[in-house]
Amino acid sequence: MAEVHNYKFDVKMTCGGCSGAITRVLEKAKKENAGVDEFTVSLEKQEVLVTGPIAYDTLLEKIKKTGKEVRSGETL
Repeated sequence: MAEVHNYKFDVKMTCGGCSGAITRVLEKAKKENAGVDEFTVSLEKQEVLVTGPIAYDTLLEKIKKTGKEVRSGETL
């Protein structure tokens, strides 16, 4: 079984549309069993938390594809 990771990203989000775009991408990955088990997108904190076996670089690419600026990311 794949190791489960916890990631935290600082993502520049200015409105509900921004957080919604990231939510849609992560929801799709979750439904397709693409390595996302749980996630939280917080517009207030400018924060995206993800739990799952997905690789860091793969997850980063998914978030970047929304066009949002990822200021930083870390594995918790």
